[in-house]
Amino acid sequence: MTKRVRGAGVAVCAVAVAGALLAGCGDDGGGGGKENAASPSASAAAPSASGGESSGASGQMTEDQRSRKALVPQAKISYDKALKAATEAVADSKPVSVELKRGTGGKPEWHAKVAASDGTESAVRVDAVTGKADKPRTENEDGDDRKKLADRLGRASVTAQQAADTATGKKSGTVTAVELDTNDQKKEIWSVDVVTTNDWNKTTYDVDATDRKVLREHVDRD
Repeated sequence: MTKRVRGAGVAVCAVAVAGALLAGCGDDGGGGGKENAASPSASAAAPSASGGESSGASGQMTEDQRSRKALVPQAKISYDKALKAATEAVADSKPVSVELKRGTGGKPEWHAKVAASDGTESAVRVDAVTGKADKPRTENEDGDDRKKLADRLGRASVTAQQAADTATGKKSGTVTAVELDTNDQKKEIWSVDVVTTNDWNKTTYDVDATDRKVLREHVDRD
């Protein structure tokens, strides 16, 4: 009887120990499973949040705004220095237009147009970093076109720089384009683009080429 009791006790203890071991293994496995399941979720959440922030920030700017933000700071030569280089490349010429653009290889360039006294127009590219002007290329071969341009330049008593100064007096920013043009009322105007670096918007001012009055103001938020 005693032997049977002892045997039974040993059996009970063995079962209890085995149960405890199984329970312990079950707890470790369950806990490990939760940790393993939680870790990937946390890892996935972090990139998602980061990606959302990044895409949200970029989503606040339009493609044109991002383009201006990338291009304008790269230009070390201002519009007026580019025009000076262009007019020096063509003897006895006056500015007609200048615009900051992305050139070959992604480099910033000023695309300028100047005209001689007889109205012959030449295109000149100016490196927006070094200020070096390329060889001029004649644009208008037609005699009537040359005469019209010469007449327009003769009627424009306001210079390109004076028009740009008028525009930046209205809104502080970087001048990225100036062009002698004609508005709907057939008046000679200087169209001036000013980019504000706090929001990378572009504001275009139509400045009367005879008295510097601002005839039109348009903000391009695209």
